[in-house]
Amino acid sequence: MADNTSFSALSKPSYSLKPNPQIPQKAPLFILPKTLQKTSLFPQKPCLSHTTHKTHITLSSKNPISDLVSTNKKSPDHFSSYFDDDDDKPREECGVVGIHGDPEASRLCYLALHALQHRGQEGAGIVAVNENKVLQSVTGVGLVSEVFNESKLDQLPGDLAIGHVRYSTAGSSMLKNVQPFVAGYRFGSVGVAHNGNLVNYRKLRATLEDNGSIFNTSSDTEVVLHLIATSKARPFFMRIVDACEKLEGAYSVVFVTEDKLVAVRDPFGFRPLVMGRRSNGAVVFASETCALDLIEATYEREVYPGEVLVVDKDGVQSLCLMPHPEPKQCIFEHIYFSLPNSVVFGRSVYESRHVFGEILATEAPVDCDVVIAVPDSGVVAALGYAAKAGVPFQQGLIRSHYVGRTFIEPSQKIRDFGVKLKLSPVRGVLEGKRVVVVDDSIVRGTTSSKIVRLLKEAGAKEVHMRIASPPIIASCYYGVDTPSSEELISNRMSVEEIREFIGCDSLAFLPFDSLKKLLGDESPNFCYACFSGNYPVQPKELKVKRVGDFMDDGLNGNLESIDGSWVQAPLNQEVHKVSEVGKLSSLQN
Repeated sequence: MADNTSFSALSKPSYSLKPNPQIPQKAPLFILPKTLQKTSLFPQKPCLSHTTHKTHITLSSKNPISDLVSTNKKSPDHFSSYFDDDDDKPREECGVVGIHGDPEASRLCYLALHALQHRGQEGAGIVAVNENKVLQSVTGVGLVSEVFNESKLDQLPGDLAIGHVRYSTAGSSMLKNVQPFVAGYRFGSVGVAHNGNLVNYRKLRATLEDNGSIFNTSSDTEVVLHLIATSKARPFFMRIVDACEKLEGAYSVVFVTEDKLVAVRDPFGFRPLVMGRRSNGAVVFASETCALDLIEATYEREVYPGEVLVVDKDGVQSLCLMPHPEPKQCIFEHIYFSLPNSVVFGRSVYESRHVFGEILATEAPVDCDVVIAVPDSGVVAALGYAAKAGVPFQQGLIRSHYVGRTFIEPSQKIRDFGVKLKLSPVRGVLEGKRVVVVDDSIVRGTTSSKIVRLLKEAGAKEVHMRIASPPIIASCYYGVDTPSSEELISNRMSVEEIREFIGCDSLAFLPFDSLKKLLGDESPNFCYACFSGNYPVQPKELKVKRVGDFMDDGLNGNLESIDGSWVQAPLNQEVHKVSEVGKLSSLQN
């Protein structure tokens, strides 16, 4: 399942960077036992050289860039994938982590990836730099706990590492798309892990292919590697800057070279990326602060939009070399993607969701006996609704946390099979009650209709849906796997039509204006494209690559022949919509 990649290197003249005086210097060392099973943290002894190396590549096994692995297998008809119709949610593509200055860097990456597992469950990987300045890689398909074990982590020594968890579309050739990617060229070797999506992927790839580049994956990240390899900039980290300046869209990226850790965030800051520091001085970058908490790293700040941070043995240098317009941070990080215990874009995710629920209770009240949530992402908003409405919150739906990838369904079909596998109603809470059920969003509406049916079959007298986000009417091109606009129910139906479709007694969304009012002066700094159809970075191509992998990675034909993995770009700035966005939508029978 996993790949190991190693690189051998020869030395080359060095350069150094000055530490950033605004960032605290190394704190005293502390030592704890090296016991992964007890999730302990590990001793640190910084020893990175600042020498850059010329590289000869030696592959000890399969490399995700240079070797092709096909896992494109279809499941039999009697198998039911739980992705198909009960996971009706937008999906984040991935999470990234980078650590510099800790001899247990790969093990800390492993723990941090556990904390970021909610951002991607299809594949995981770690690249570490050993004492010989060799970049070694272990990647695999599956959960972090399935990809890594003690022996795999033993193959990743060193005090410099990056890691990645990813989500990809089911059924595609995934293994070669699992990051981090590692590549070598005449000036060195580099590993990269990327979170986001590029809106000019097709143009960049076509230009690179015209100039002789050969692509082995469908990932945006491989484009970045080719841009680095073809850049004429010096020194090496300026090649990274030069490459990123050609990218359009969303990217929060961590790079690792033989002696440096580099973090880059796109000029709009669509996707989150934070910096922290452990008490032994090790610098940590991660997609969310929850990853910092697990490995006992103190949150220092966000990586600013348009910023490049370079970390080596001399410290941290901040370079704002890319133009950074008004930020456009993804509002869905606070609605759905991030864990409630994270601080994202300087705001507590828990507090945001709690207030979303309070707003719904204030602006869309309804007589009810109990408030429940669709677990897990609807829980905090439901708590806010219940507190404001003065109605008890109870667990009316229990989520199974042991759902595997595929299930064998009986020949006698079970209605709503996928939802029932994951959510079980509590009849004692629901029977004879007027129930408010809070969820974070509605995408296609298929899951919501099944949940309403589940609650009524369990004896609920009335079911009132409250959605802690405005209606989603447009696709996202910036790293969120949303369906095409035609598949989004709020783009096709009015709120009353949606209510009838899902079968609830009343339906209300979080008013768009109330959401922006809550954010106050920071409101212009968020991206609301999925609610408004107004895109901060307008796609310039007729089709934009959908997040995840292609069913056909383009290896058997040209890019134009790939079907089913592109999202149609809007023909103009306006999105024709039927849904009522920006005003309260509370309808009752």
